Order: sequence, then C-alpha cells, then structure tokens
Amino acid sequence: MFSIIQAAGWPIWPLVACSVLALALVIERFFSLKTPKIAPPKLLAEAMTVSRAAVPSPDVVSQLEQNSLLGEVLASGFRALNANPRISEDDLRSTMEGAGRQAAHKLERYLAALATIASAAPLLGLLGTVIGMIEIFGSQAGAGSAGSSVGGNPAQLAQGISIALYNTAFGLMVAIPALIFWRYFRAQVDGYLLTMELASERFVRHLNTLRK
Repeated sequence: MFSIIQAAGWPIWPLVACSVLALALVIERFFSLKTPKIAPPKLLAEAMTVSRAAVPSPDVVSQLEQNSLLGEVLASGFRALNANPRISEDDLRSTMEGAGRQAAHKLERYLAALATIASAAPLLGLLGTVIGMIEIFGSQAGAGSAGSSVGGNPAQLAQGISIALYNTAFGLMVAIPALIFWRYFRAQVDGYLLTMELASERFVRHLNTLRK
C-alpha cells in the first residue's frame, strides 16, 4: 500500500487525509445514530404514563432529558409546563419545536463534512491526474529539447502515468463510499426527525390535558 502511495506522488496525500477523516466520521455517526440514543421506541409511552395525572418531579424530568434526543424534546415540554402551568398551547408547541431544532442540529452533525469529502475527493483525484499529465508532457518536452528519441524519458513517463491513474482511482475509492454512507446517514436522520416530530405532536396534545 505504501508503495502505491509513493508511486502516486504528493497529490495523493490530501486524498489519504480525506479517507482517514471520512472513516472517522462514518464510525462516529454509526455509534451516535443508534436508536436507543435518539428515539427509544417506548420512551413516549413511558413519559405519558408517568405524567398521566400531573407533571413529574424535576428529578424525573432530568432523567428523561439525559435519556436520548427525544427525551430532551419531551423534557422541554415538561419544563415549560413546570415554569408556567398556564402556558398557552402555542407557546408550549414553540418551546418543543425549539428543542426539536436543537436535536435536529445534533443529528445532522458531521454530515456536511462527509458530503464535502464525497464531493471533493474526485476533484482531488482529478488534480492528481492533471499533475500526472503535466509530468508526462514535461518528460516529452525535455526529451525533445535534448534531441533524444521520440519516446522521451521512460522513467518520467511511467511516473507521470502512475500519478495520473493512481490519483484518479484513489479519488473515486474515497468518494464512492463517502457518498454511500452520507446517503445512508441522511436517510437515518430523516427517519428520526419524522419519528420525533410525530412523537412531539402526540406529547403536546397530552400536555394540554395537564395545563391548568
């Protein structure tokens, strides 16, 4: 592998950095976008059960907030109702929508960076290709000015071809998986956002029954 990197020349090092960064982002998102950390299936039912008669204590609300991202959104409704038991439905809904936007921001963390890598990697590969072509033409021009054979300098010619092909291939090898994982995580985030939106709507209706 190191011999390939050496043959590809210095233009491949930005691609190597992109590949390492993309791998780190993919691993981080795999661990962060697990269902128990985002929207546990039974959390909404449990929150509605413990608040069937009244708003739960601050300790219970704090535990709910630390449970998951959906727990943060539901806890914001409890806190708003604790702070003002006569809060209007519109204000209660706005409070939970604000918490939902913060949760959405956390869900989408690093996805823009992964998308940028997927877009930039082919361009970096193209840059390496162009540099390799320059190496090729440079070897031909040098051979012509020296009055040598038409074939030019074989070593420089081989080096230019290696730089061009290796960078093109490596750029695609970085971009394609990054694009696939970005689309996969994007679909996951969209699904979680829909789940949290529906759960929040049900929870607002439930909290309306607790308002004095």
